[in-house]
Amino acid sequence: MNESWVIDDGGTVPVAAEAVVETLRERVGRGLLETWLRSSSGRSMAFVTNTERAMVVLLGGEGDPGEHAVDPGADGWSEGFVLSNGQHDAYPGQDTVPIGEAFRLVERIVSTGMWPADARWVADR
Repeated sequence: MNESWVIDDGGTVPVAAEAVVETLRERVGRGLLETWLRSSSGRSMAFVTNTERAMVVLLGGEGDPGEHAVDPGADGWSEGFVLSNGQHDAYPGQDTVPIGEAFRLVERIVSTGMWPADARWVADR
């Protein structure tokens, strides 16, 4: 799939796959723990982190329940996810992944449009 991705904050300049992780790190460093990316094909991707773990959600379009990365071996709950509207969320640990893995997943999706072959994810459709 040939598509470009932009940070969905009013920007129009595509973010390169090689730069997306650094862009996310910079945003997290500024306390922006929720980032949405929008693709030229109408898809969107959410990256929400508590700086240790992250939820990565890929949506096929408006109204699509999407799919998200999972960590089946994770126990308990992950807390401290602060959304851009100020809401504080907690998610089951299995519905989040370590932040390094989340960066890898986002980079791959921006690069190829697909989850890595070894990624674990579930469809919420």
